[in-house]
Amino acid sequence: MKKLSDKQKRIINYIERFLTEKGYPPSIRDIQSGCNISSTSVVDYNLNILENRGLLQRHSDVSRGIRLLNRETPAEAMVSVPVIGMIAAGEPIPVPAPDTWDVAAVSETMAVPRELTRDKKDVYALRVKGTSMVDALINDGDVILMQPVNNVANGEMAAVWLKDEKEATLKKVYQGSRNVRLQPANEQMQPLYADPENVEIQGRVIAVIRKVS
Repeated sequence: MKKLSDKQKRIINYIERFLTEKGYPPSIRDIQSGCNISSTSVVDYNLNILENRGLLQRHSDVSRGIRLLNRETPAEAMVSVPVIGMIAAGEPIPVPAPDTWDVAAVSETMAVPRELTRDKKDVYALRVKGTSMVDALINDGDVILMQPVNNVANGEMAAVWLKDEKEATLKKVYQGSRNVRLQPANEQMQPLYADPENVEIQGRVIAVIRKVS
């Protein structure tokens, strides 16, 4: 096997450090910045070489889908996540009430790289319907991994339950003193505004599994 170039060694070392420090894989832009590489296409080219040499595995349909093959066995590297329903990423659509999202009772699960769950407990998956989050690289048909939380920082993407309407939507959340702004990541769409008493945070987006065309 040919020796790795200095750039490829830097990439491998950076991925290892990133995984150790953060618990999930870096994005291509993270690698570009962290390794001082000229463009994302150069990063992609070198990642393909590293994959062909059996040093890492890439999941093309998964955001941050990089796994170093010398870290864990394949069985240990995957975890089963329940797929509990669908979430709107456009106009809110009716979904089952939160107390009916019984993770233990669901029949559908999916295996995802363990790094994507970031060792969070009770991670679940939702299928995305709509295109309001396309600028955040979440499109119609994608699957999002969610960490169950009751609160998020301003600007984080969350599954939001609108109590009065009995509807849920996927948006970036900005909480103000008088209202909560639910901001789409699509410049062609307008934000939604809701009374804080009408809003319940159901979970935070921690990873995206992209639909393969």
